[in-house]
Amino acid sequence: MEHIVDVGDRLSQIKSRYDELSALISDPKIMTDREEYARLTKEHAELGEIVRASERLNALQERIAEAEQLLADPELGDLAREDMEAAKDELPEAEADLKALLAPPDPLDQKNAILEIRAGTGGDEAALFVADLFRMYTRYAEIKGWKIEELGLSEIGIGGIKEVIVLIKGKSVYGQLKYESGAHRVQRVPVTESSGRIHTSAVTVAIMPEADDIDMQINPDDLRVDVYRASGSGGQHVNKTESAVRITHIPTGVAVACQDEKSQHKNRAKAMKILQARLFDSLQEKARAERSQERKSLVGSGDRSERIRTYNFPQGRVTDHRINLTLYKLEELLEGNLDPLIEPLKAQAQADNLAYGDG
Repeated sequence: MEHIVDVGDRLSQIKSRYDELSALISDPKIMTDREEYARLTKEHAELGEIVRASERLNALQERIAEAEQLLADPELGDLAREDMEAAKDELPEAEADLKALLAPPDPLDQKNAILEIRAGTGGDEAALFVADLFRMYTRYAEIKGWKIEELGLSEIGIGGIKEVIVLIKGKSVYGQLKYESGAHRVQRVPVTESSGRIHTSAVTVAIMPEADDIDMQINPDDLRVDVYRASGSGGQHVNKTESAVRITHIPTGVAVACQDEKSQHKNRAKAMKILQARLFDSLQEKARAERSQERKSLVGSGDRSERIRTYNFPQGRVTDHRINLTLYKLEELLEGNLDPLIEPLKAQAQADNLAYGDG
């Protein structure tokens, strides 16, 4: 059973260590050791941010307490009320800043990410929504200055996508996108619907950290590699050589197929990248599943079958069900302006991690 962390004790320990470091980096003997001095000053700077955030929060709380005592004063009551309201306005930001600094960093957050979007219930309408979400995440990546490398794409004739897999490269991609995993539901009138009825469809989104040979070592003996001719639309597009590749991880049964490239070597490399990510992600999911039942309702539960978000076109709204957040900005969000959704999710996850002492 996970315990609730005593934040007061943690802050006290951090302040003690900060004061200790302040004395150490002032010692002439330490200053002569460049490596040690650099290590200590780095730790001092990191803890200093937490100390200052804590002091800011304490100062605001003291202002509120002092103002409350003066509310009944006939001369100072009005000024006290103004000061109290001003301090209360600053309080949520100060609390959020401190929580963010105290939350243990996830070492995977700095990694690139593999994004998979698949059509679920809803037929062609679900495939059209996959295309919408893919465009949304592509626009978001452009805004963030990230690069996208296509790993797999299965389209349908009306502009929809059955499945798309891409690698997104950039700063802290996984940390920014990891709470997007889950079932995304869309409610709208399909273009093929003549009666104007609203249909509900669903797609699944998976965000996985890119894995390398250090993260996920795979025994070649555990792999079965099959090569075959890629399917196509006929004519010149039909692949006349066996360039398509399917790799199966025998112990788990996880299989990945890739046929987008004309080169068997390139298809194999892409398939291995996806396979590594899926196996590595399954290890992370297993670790999450081993946590207590109490944590299953938290933002970072990692349950891919969970319905996390609804996009309602007639009302122009998007609702994230994990944090009960509704935004009437559907068009803006679909254009890739996702921070109003993602940042509150990150903040809630940080609060969860702080409360449960978990990374």
